[in-house]
Amino acid sequence: MGGAIAIEALLATQTLWHAGRHAAIAADGEPTGHAALDALLPQRGWPRRALTELLLPADGVGELALLMPTLARFTQAGATVALIAPPYLPYAPAWQAAGVDLTHLQLIDAAARDALWAFEQCLRSGACAAVLGWPAQADAAALRRLQVAADSGACLGFALRDRRHADNPSPAALRLVHTRTGDGTGVWQVRKCRGGPAPVQAFAPGAC
Repeated sequence: MGGAIAIEALLATQTLWHAGRHAAIAADGEPTGHAALDALLPQRGWPRRALTELLLPADGVGELALLMPTLARFTQAGATVALIAPPYLPYAPAWQAAGVDLTHLQLIDAAARDALWAFEQCLRSGACAAVLGWPAQADAAALRRLQVAADSGACLGFALRDRRHADNPSPAALRLVHTRTGDGTGVWQVRKCRGGPAPVQAFAPGAC
């Protein structure tokens, strides 16, 4: 009996895969601020203590707008959000207009060779509610370290990367790919998600 209980406990914590059987996944994600996106995700929000990848065809396709409701909520509650070597200097008035309390926003300036290390350390520190990074050359091992660091630090990690990495395997708990429909509308397609199969339906921010 004790062995059976131990196995059930492993299944519940998603650390053991059982052929033909799915562990019950609690809908305990961090709300994204987009009701339609929350409805698509098995955990009903960003996976907690985990790394999320946003895979982009280019900078400025709406990736920050996607994250702003979460970042605003965290900073308004007094929690720290860190940006690790962003490719462009954040425009403070726009972040304020989106509801971000700039007193709780930390901008970490790091050279390209140090940015991945800084990203991992901020995730692991336990001092941040969310950390955003732009790791251009991260391989699977580096992403795995970021995932472990996010779990250790009880933090939401967001890696904003080029869409060409979409076909590569990744340990990230959630992967969203930005693409466009036939009429040119920008949408986010769930490529991978914790807790269930990736939904076929895409998320269109303008439809919220």
